[in-house]
Amino acid sequence: MYYLNLTHYWDAESGSVLDDDRKQATGDPHFKEKDMKQVKIDRTKRLKAEPNTGHNRWHPDIPPILDVDAGETVVLETRDASDGQITPGMSAADLANLDAKVAHPLTGPIYVKGAEAGDLLEIETIDIVPGAFGWTRMRPGAGFLRDLFPDYYLVHWKIKDGWGTSETLPGVRIPDGAFMGTSGIAPSHEQLRAWARREADLAARGGIAFPPDPQDAVPQGGSIAREGLRTGPPRENGGNLDAKQLGRGSRLWIPVHVDGALYSAGDAHFAQGDSECCVTGIEMEASLAVRFRVHKGEAERRKIRWPRFSHPGYFISPEWAAPRNFIATVGMPIREDGTQECEDLSLAARNALIHMIDLLQERGFDREQAYAICSVAVDLKISNAVDLPNVTVSAFLPEAIFQ
Repeated sequence: MYYLNLTHYWDAESGSVLDDDRKQATGDPHFKEKDMKQVKIDRTKRLKAEPNTGHNRWHPDIPPILDVDAGETVVLETRDASDGQITPGMSAADLANLDAKVAHPLTGPIYVKGAEAGDLLEIETIDIVPGAFGWTRMRPGAGFLRDLFPDYYLVHWKIKDGWGTSETLPGVRIPDGAFMGTSGIAPSHEQLRAWARREADLAARGGIAFPPDPQDAVPQGGSIAREGLRTGPPRENGGNLDAKQLGRGSRLWIPVHVDGALYSAGDAHFAQGDSECCVTGIEMEASLAVRFRVHKGEAERRKIRWPRFSHPGYFISPEWAAPRNFIATVGMPIREDGTQECEDLSLAARNALIHMIDLLQERGFDREQAYAICSVAVDLKISNAVDLPNVTVSAFLPEAIFQ
């Protein structure tokens, strides 16, 4: 079947875009943009000024803004991860003045008719249309290498003709790999309480977790603001998975725990490396077209607790999915002072990234530029998890991003 794409026609079987001649010959009359249900937003306004379009906390009592039938295509306009606070011309120094607890402004929830607890919701991404502007930022206390990069840093991106370019990173050109960083459904009240308890327990043991906080919450006030879970970490309901393979043509399955599933999405990325190490990819606003299928009782029958996702073709052009021209650096669990650790994949990943930053500095980029490039284009891969003590992580840099 051929689906109407917001900018072109998409062949779901082959994962390719149809040219104009084939579009005229094979266009499916059942998929016309004017017939699609849509959620439009005013991008000159913050979410708190338009709360009828979305939310920025997870809670089962957030009322749906639209209902759809299974199999129906719906178009959602989404805000960027800063809720429009980062704009062209802004400086890194301005980042300190942003509202701190806004996180991801999500468009939704969407009520999927027929979805009930125990079902498995399938979310098919038909298309993502990028905005014209993107950004990548670093901020104190955030990111995988937060101890090495303690300052604010900001990259502005121009998105045009399928590429992202920036004056801050001269000679670098990033291809369109658009996906939704956050895509999820509502938790049940039981899940809400259980997840809040386990994250509070982690924080009490010295780990990093952020408890519910009504500051900057949408909806504002009441039990949703007080109890709603922050959208930063992904959980069993999906959410901020930040998996770049969840782009056009992908399918995401999430077990349902509330009537209607209550689907929401936001935090669109134009591109991202596997790890998003500096805490952002190329963040942007976007328009998303999705379609839902309800697999009755499948989550309960098959005891599925966690999200799964797949793609019937290439999630991005093959030369970018598996670069034919790359250079990789290797990391192992050995500390800077020479201390040998065992089975520490996080330390191995850290070392792989540090070595990649060193490599990019050899090519003339400064440390912050190199870290930003790693976040938007470098993929971390576990090369081995068994050759003890030195489990190995490799960082892959596609050479073709350099013009």
